Amino acid sequence: MSRFRPALLLAALLCGACARPVTPALLPLPKQYVAGRGSVDAEKVLDRTALRLVEDIPEAGDNLQEAYRLTVRRDSVIAEAVTRDGLWNALQTLRQLEVRGRYPLCSIVDWPSFRIRGFMQDCGRTWISLDELKREIDLLSRFKINVFHWHLTENQAWRLESRAFPHLSAPETMTRQPGKFYTLAQARELDEYCRSRHITLIPEIDMPGHSAAFERAMGFGMQTPEGKAALKTILEEVCATFSGPYIHIGTDETAFSDPSFVPEMVAWVRSKGRKAVAWNPGWTFAPGEIDLMQLWSARGTAVPGIPAVDCRLHYLNHYDLFGDIVALHSSRVYDSAEGSADIAGAIAAVWNDRYVDREEDITLQNAFYPALLALADRTWRGGGWQYFDGFGVALPAGGDAWEDFAEFEQRMIHFLDSRIAPVSTGYVRQADARWSVTDPFPNGGDTEAVFPPETQPWQDTFIHEGKEFGTRTAAGSAVWLRHTWGPDIVPALLDDPKPNSTVYARARIHSRCDQTVGLLFETQNYSRSERDRAPLPGTWDRRGSRIRINGEEILPPEWTEDLGYADPEAPMGNENAVSRGPVPVRLKKGWNEVLVKVPVGAFRTPEVRLVKWMFTCAFTTPDGRHAADIRYAD
Repeated sequence: MSRFRPALLLAALLCGACARPVTPALLPLPKQYVAGRGSVDAEKVLDRTALRLVEDIPEAGDNLQEAYRLTVRRDSVIAEAVTRDGLWNALQTLRQLEVRGRYPLCSIVDWPSFRIRGFMQDCGRTWISLDELKREIDLLSRFKINVFHWHLTENQAWRLESRAFPHLSAPETMTRQPGKFYTLAQARELDEYCRSRHITLIPEIDMPGHSAAFERAMGFGMQTPEGKAALKTILEEVCATFSGPYIHIGTDETAFSDPSFVPEMVAWVRSKGRKAVAWNPGWTFAPGEIDLMQLWSARGTAVPGIPAVDCRLHYLNHYDLFGDIVALHSSRVYDSAEGSADIAGAIAAVWNDRYVDREEDITLQNAFYPALLALADRTWRGGGWQYFDGFGVALPAGGDAWEDFAEFEQRMIHFLDSRIAPVSTGYVRQADARWSVTDPFPNGGDTEAVFPPETQPWQDTFIHEGKEFGTRTAAGSAVWLRHTWGPDIVPALLDDPKPNSTVYARARIHSRCDQTVGLLFETQNYSRSERDRAPLPGTWDRRGSRIRINGEEILPPEWTEDLGYADPEAPMGNENAVSRGPVPVRLKKGWNEVLVKVPVGAFRTPEVRLVKWMFTCAFTTPDGRHAADIRYAD
């Protein structure tokens, strides 16, 4: 079976019988695409583009809010939609169709499977500049992301100006980035920026939990009579500032001392003509008592009769650069192939519990753009191959699910290179990576113990102490043996991972010449929400992992920080591979052997709360921008 079959099919469809072949990528993929014959000069027809509002697009059924029909002819382009949101979507597809100044002749009818497709930035914990937020909104709107959830208040700081209570954003009330907040004028500016790109901005004022900054500034809690009165005034300011239909009121991770608090706040938001949003788990709502419910953690549960947004396992601050992207793109939204009245869509969230001192690290270390393009594609197309509890982060080594991801990866990399190029993402092609991985050897708690794969040539089966240890194939550039959230929530390669075990992985890669390439390697992707300590000097992690290429051990970099476990204000250094760049390594012409040793002791330790039994290994160009010119053995 030929690899990348769907990609080749799409290319053929897009090319038709072109005299001058063009192979534009589209992300997300449209529902219906009919290729014409040939292509047309884009500049020639650009001033003959007709935008039409129509009464119906029959093929879209009930999905008319964002549906569109786009027709590229030799003499014109016609975009038709029932709403201006639909016309916007048509124009984003038209932008993507252009390749080398030409459009392929074609007809597209398209609509989203889910009505909410969004992202969240936690600016309560870490202030992000308006310019950076605009950059993210602008780039993601091109891929039909249509919601920006703005988390504005936290224990660390209250980031939104209040003219009624200006001391809320005073520097002395903030424990992180004191004095950094958004004025109401800036908030209106960002709101207008979102509207101009057909993105709904959902502001969140978290209550009554996550409110230490409020209490420091006001001198009383939110669930007091004074607190409720102040919040109503603040919500009036919020409603006057933001134009969207939704106001998020939080309700998560707190105890409720006043049983009337949440119903009163919901009623107040609704009295201002807005819809109220809350987290689940949080306050318990019955149908009709809240307008939109955002599900978080594995415990978030949709309630029939309340539209739900799946954010359960979409916390990018726990994602690695490769494996979690596989799970995100492969997974259905709340295990639903299509949206419904009860399942509205999905949001990917970035929580900066640990202080991040460089804005670029927020997008880089959280795999922000690869993850959001995966979410954009899946929420628009619908479908999927699993929920996160299917094959999880373990990319199948073949079959339809692998081909679907490989085809998506081609399109994603095209846009990472061409449309998001000024923003470093770290992601390179991984679908063809192949590893042979041993069964776990029991190490009795000695993570330095040596087993046969270190002393014998690689084979399908190893004998140790009279027992057979087999091997299996793993695909991708991140091999998770046990996922962050555990096998019952997100499976990884091992069905029943045990502590005090050692696993070996081997890959054979072919290089056409002697060359220096970049190595992205890590054995503990550090979550941006943990207080874990950095590796000890001269080690890749705190459990004895190693990597050898052609028998030569590759040493780790010099770590720039030693993260104090108790101090979330200590910014991370170069612990994660993407934040330090690739390590230069030498490959010989022909076949090269890569051997990785990944031991583990306990799954939680005093130094590392979330021990991630995994490794990332990707070969790049020396500058880290593209995949190296190599191929893996099957």
